[in-house]
Amino acid sequence: QVQVVESGGGSVQAGGSLRLSCLVSGLTAANYGMAWFRQTPGKEREGISCISRNGDATYYADSVKGRFTISRDNSKRALFLQMDNLQPEDTATYYCTATRARSAAKDYCADAQYWGQGTQVTVSA
Repeated sequence: QVQVVESGGGSVQAGGSLRLSCLVSGLTAANYGMAWFRQTPGKEREGISCISRNGDATYYADSVKGRFTISRDNSKRALFLQMDNLQPEDTATYYCTATRARSAAKDYCADAQYWGQGTQVTVSA
């Protein structure tokens, strides 16, 4: 059984930083591209950052480019998202995902096969 578990969400003031972590089990991490999605009430989930199976390729949505950094450690079956210079518009529920191999890193941000339960990030002005 595949499990995807996020941690590290919380509340922070604008300009602050948070680091999200995700642990996967029940699959071989190196066979799966991974991504972070986020969702706010009334909006569709948005793939904001994704990474290839071995970590050599990444993609960022324009809304987070230059502020967020995605990384992974396959030996620990872990995915990370370093979020710097957070802004109120980053407030959302953040989801970690894992998807069987696709052609390009960006493709992992389109949709996903396995989802975590989400972790809340709240940024106050």
